Amino acid sequence: MRKIFEAELQALGDDLTRMAELVDKAITGASTALLNGDLEIAQQVIADDQAIDELETSLDERCVYLLAQQQPVATDLRLVVTALRMSATLERMGDLARHIAEVARRSYPTSAVSPQGAPIFEGMAAAAQRVARRIHGLLASHDLDVADSIEKDDEVLDAFHNDVFTTLLAPNWQGSTQQTIDATLLSRYFERFGDHGVSVARRINFVVTGDFHKAATNDASS
Repeated sequence: MRKIFEAELQALGDDLTRMAELVDKAITGASTALLNGDLEIAQQVIADDQAIDELETSLDERCVYLLAQQQPVATDLRLVVTALRMSATLERMGDLARHIAEVARRSYPTSAVSPQGAPIFEGMAAAAQRVARRIHGLLASHDLDVADSIEKDDEVLDAFHNDVFTTLLAPNWQGSTQQTIDATLLSRYFERFGDHGVSVARRINFVVTGDFHKAATNDASS
């Protein structure tokens, strides 16, 4: 019975890693679609989001089954509950990538990003992709140094988020009304993507160290 339970826990970990892989692909594609005005990639990101949603549903069903049938305690309980919470977080990150792709699709063939805002969104896209790539690695390694790096990337995204509003409110802002709206939305999507990345990082910290306070603090701020 214990071997079966351990196999189920391993399957949960594998599915989370797969979700992270798909989120990495989604934010990379969404960023490319946004910055390059690539309609085909935008459409693919939007369509592929369903696979992330389906993985979340499958993973959540297995978590509920394990909680009900196996009644895990101590470390095992921590793993199952954390997997349940992280699946929702990763699904939301996939949604945010899809939202970015939808903005790119809506603005096609023109760009949603004005020339003035391009350097900022290039920076945000790069930071968000680092977050996704590091989450993918973190779920496999449980390396807390990687978790700390994700928090630093989130700080970069927060700084860029502030830069967007500084740019939009500057007297020399020349973007159209639609570009102003899109810049506001996109900045929020990227900023929230980083916040959710931090949530995953702190939950891995909880799994490794048992420090609930850090994970709970992130919940309160999300």
